[in-house]
Amino acid sequence: MNSKPLMAGLIAALFGAVPVHAAESLVTYKTLSPEMALDLANAALTDCRTRGYQVAVAVVDRFGATQVMLRDRFAGPHTPVTATGKAWTAVSFRTDTTDLVVLTQPGMPQAGVRQLSAAVILGGGMMIQAGGFLMGAIGVSGAPGGDADDLCAKAGIAAI
Repeated sequence: MNSKPLMAGLIAALFGAVPVHAAESLVTYKTLSPEMALDLANAALTDCRTRGYQVAVAVVDRFGATQVMLRDRFAGPHTPVTATGKAWTAVSFRTDTTDLVVLTQPGMPQAGVRQLSAAVILGGGMMIQAGGFLMGAIGVSGAPGGDADDLCAKAGIAAI
């Protein structure tokens, strides 16, 4: 007796009884539009200007890809790379960079994060969240300290 047809029938019956939905294998997520990312960056830059700071502002999407980079005319040449690094770090580790300053101190379980070449562990990188979704992150560089960078980033986020 050939058991292959019987086995094939059993397998078909078994899998036929368990519905397989194509939709379950798809992931849906929200992301910032380029216009929204630009509005956010402009608001952060404007806030920094009113405080007397010349900065660069970067906005990255939820995957860490840069959507917007703005550099004020007198911001240092290091600020675009630093702002982008802060935004990338915040979205990559799902943690604002000011919090990472504390969490990655020597002797802490996450101290190794500081050894990653792309990670920038300085204040000024903040996650952008809306409706329970991580939308991306903003990074600000050039104000006199991470706390001042954070204030500009918060103003940008509040604007959208």
